[in-house]
Amino acid sequence: LKGGLRFQVSAALKEGHVTPTELCQRCLSLIKSTKFLNAYITVAEETALKQAEESEKRYRRGQPLSVLDGIPIAVKDNFNTVGIETTCASNMLKGYISPYNATVVQKLLDQGAVLLGKTNLDEFAMGSGSTDGVFGPVRNPWSYSRQYKEKSVPKSHSEDEESNWVITGGSSGGSAAAVSSFTCFAALGSDTGGSTRNPAAHCGVVGLKPTYGLISRHGLIPLVNSMDVPGILTRCVDDSAVVLGSLAGHDPKDSTTIQDNFKPFELPNLTDVSKISIGIPKEYHAPGLSSEILALWSKAADLFKNAGAKVIEVSLPHTRYSIVCYHVLCTAEVASNMARFDGLEYGHRSDMNKSTESMYAATRREGFNDVVRGRILSGNYFLLKQNYENYFIKAQKVRRLIANDFVKVFGSGVDILLTPTTLSDAMPYMEFIKEDNRTRSAQDDILTQAANMAGLPAINVPTGLSERGLPLGLQFIGQSFQEKQLLTVAKWFEKQVKFPVIQLEVKRHDHGAFQHQKSVSFS
Repeated sequence: LKGGLRFQVSAALKEGHVTPTELCQRCLSLIKSTKFLNAYITVAEETALKQAEESEKRYRRGQPLSVLDGIPIAVKDNFNTVGIETTCASNMLKGYISPYNATVVQKLLDQGAVLLGKTNLDEFAMGSGSTDGVFGPVRNPWSYSRQYKEKSVPKSHSEDEESNWVITGGSSGGSAAAVSSFTCFAALGSDTGGSTRNPAAHCGVVGLKPTYGLISRHGLIPLVNSMDVPGILTRCVDDSAVVLGSLAGHDPKDSTTIQDNFKPFELPNLTDVSKISIGIPKEYHAPGLSSEILALWSKAADLFKNAGAKVIEVSLPHTRYSIVCYHVLCTAEVASNMARFDGLEYGHRSDMNKSTESMYAATRREGFNDVVRGRILSGNYFLLKQNYENYFIKAQKVRRLIANDFVKVFGSGVDILLTPTTLSDAMPYMEFIKEDNRTRSAQDDILTQAANMAGLPAINVPTGLSERGLPLGLQFIGQSFQEKQLLTVAKWFEKQVKFPVIQLEVKRHDHGAFQHQKSVSFS
């Protein structure tokens, strides 16, 4: 379960050391024993076992479909799946079953992957903690690791894991926790302002946000159309390349995807980094950046320098405006996208029947939480006729300046940017909820969302453990459609830092609040 996809797991399947069914059963067993993490909303046990059986037949014939054939995967619950509920962790879509698969889900199934289930998130992917969905918060597997337990001393005898557990980050926290706890080999997240990279950093896994347009968004329930990208969560960089190879390319159902054919690639083992130029953006030394992250960032820069790479400080001057700019554009697009949830065609419908207008209002009041309603209100305010020029248009102009900053830096000879992914290690849940969602999102997205506004590929690589025994990650930002170069450098770095494997201590946990997890099947 701890092996890499291409050279260990897929090879073991081909050689018959393990069967797809055995692999699937092992993962399903782990999902049950780690249910307390609340990583999954729905577990498709019956279907997964059927898919594993089909995969087994192909292996017996010596005709596996791909490296991913028989590999158990999980999908964030904002991607449409035929026959499995797609809830977006909301009351609005609770019970909704899509008539079609998202393109990325269909591509994985076509490659023979085994879909274990749908993972937990913040409602409609709006958040940075995976704490605001209707199915309850996701718990970080590292809260139950030997590394964390040895370092965290309870303040009192009564204080235990129940009050000491830390968040996963968000909004793809369920997918990150699923990969981190070995219940699947890869998972899909979505990334609008850092929602794949942020939880990847907190859960000690690799989180890749590809270039905007490289992977189809068709079937991903939209948050911000101009920034949303399906994200990939795996336990190593090589595995990210494998999954990317099966997902990337043109989709006639998504006009924003690239027209060119995408050629999957195997990552080379980089031995010489002397021809690589690494940029260190000074603006990413942001307020609130912990001394541990700063020290790790400096150490990583020195690692490249000592290996012969060119390391230079660069400036992205408009970075300081990016979080405000992001807030305006994000809420404006959210307001537009959420208009479709009116109770008429799908999803929740209120029993209020005095008039169509009252039914609309009651449906949206009952179906959306405060966070979603708040973003809809903000977005509609920014889009009012009298505010449109001053807010939305101005934010679009600032977005262009932010994107141009990256163009200038990459045009000056820099290949890759190295930055922190998060301001600190994962926060205890009880501390995290002291601030509201908007404040937390503004703090937590500050290092990641500029890459979304510029549409650039970025990856979190787990780098070390904090003094509390929790994961710390660093982010590499690459040039548009230069995923191979980005992942090659990330793989070299991953080899140098040798991030430790989580020593997860799974005991029996029964949390009544988390008994929503369902088993389903679909044809």
